[in-house]
Amino acid sequence: MAHTQRKTTMRQVLRREIAGTIGLLADEADFTAMRRYRSFTFDNHRTYLRQVEALLRTRAAEGRHTAIALFSPEEYEEYCADIGLDPDTPDSRTRFTAELATTGPTVPYDGQPLSDLVPDLIDEAVRQATWEYATKVLARIGACASCGEDIGRAAFARASDLVLRILHAAKPGAHHLVCSITAPSETLLAVLNAASDSTCITALDQTEALEFATVLAVGFATDNSGGLVMRTSRTGQPDRVQGWRIRGDGLEPLTAGEVFDAYCTDAESGDLVSPESGVDYCAPPDLGPDTGGHAH
Repeated sequence: MAHTQRKTTMRQVLRREIAGTIGLLADEADFTAMRRYRSFTFDNHRTYLRQVEALLRTRAAEGRHTAIALFSPEEYEEYCADIGLDPDTPDSRTRFTAELATTGPTVPYDGQPLSDLVPDLIDEAVRQATWEYATKVLARIGACASCGEDIGRAAFARASDLVLRILHAAKPGAHHLVCSITAPSETLLAVLNAASDSTCITALDQTEALEFATVLAVGFATDNSGGLVMRTSRTGQPDRVQGWRIRGDGLEPLTAGEVFDAYCTDAESGDLVSPESGVDYCAPPDLGPDTGGHAH
């Protein structure tokens, strides 16, 4: 009897150490698309979300880690067709969710409401899709006809160099950088958070930096317009907002007035909006001698 109880306890311990992933139908249209499968038994999206949240809370109370991934009906259908699975089975959905856990964006559940988690998950999915798209753009450009240099690779090196020079030249504080590139079919956005003191960069996420430089490189390697804005915060001082526009394979500094106009104009209507209090709109810092390579 004691041996059986010990085995049961060991299984319970192991069960707590098994991580899980839930493929979430966050969008009601995606939920409706899955209802065409008879094995998908939910008939109300709100009820489905409540049940998912209850399951997440139960798993968290048991000490079990759960990651959330976005479940796309279109990608699921393609996945089943590619490997010959019947899409109308729970087993097929489970296999697809396991695939999402390794290849798609996920967000860990830490007890937050699902309404707070879903926007983070969507942001993560958009971030990954943007980076993948930008990477493909750079890879497809090819080599320079005159010198043979890989244009995408040169643009990425150029972008990486300029991002570091911006952070080194910035005044000490916490920096929030946004890069925007207007591509033919959509606008590419990338965000980078960093910090620096008077001597060096003190915080920089390498993955964020890689993705940010990749999107900036698309602006250098193509004829698409774009720009970069940096907001620096420091305790006891007004936030500083500075910016650059992309010109060829480089960055052209915006004047304080141009930064003010950009921040105080509604992007959709073009109407003026009130400037934020406690914010200085400034010309950007001198980035020093231009020693980087040049994209073609």
